[in-house]
Amino acid sequence: MKDTVVEKLTARFSESIEFINEYRGELTVVLKKKAIVDVCRFLHDDDELHFDSLRDLLGADYYRPDDRYEVVYNLFSLKNKFRLRLKVRIDESDLHVLSVTSVWSGANWQEREAYDMFGIVFDDHPDLRRMYMPEEFEHHPLRKDFPLMGIPGSLALPRK
Repeated sequence: MKDTVVEKLTARFSESIEFINEYRGELTVVLKKKAIVDVCRFLHDDDELHFDSLRDLLGADYYRPDDRYEVVYNLFSLKNKFRLRLKVRIDESDLHVLSVTSVWSGANWQEREAYDMFGIVFDDHPDLRRMYMPEEFEHHPLRKDFPLMGIPGSLALPRK
């Protein structure tokens, strides 16, 4: 199955693939962020591949100068019993990536969590708002530069 996925993706999206890596039997494809929806729709709709399940979508902060953030998409094909990981690197100066909710509606909550915790904006998301933190909270707690003990006074606490 790995070979089929790689062949089909490179045939159709060769200009959008940054690199493909296999480690311990797991296939990871790093894409240019502008192609994420097209690649996901192809993987979902292709009769042979049929990646019908978005198992997880998450943000990651590597705290490095170039491409500090990533969005990771863990896909699964029930038909083929095969897992695939897609990654999109995001520069700190442009924290936008297209939403994949048009492909998998379950991405809604996962994209909202990545937005809330990392500040990654998912363009064309149907209801992008915070999940855990209040809307007026200016920070994103899972970023590597967020203090472990929080920022005193940044969040109004309830009175006893």
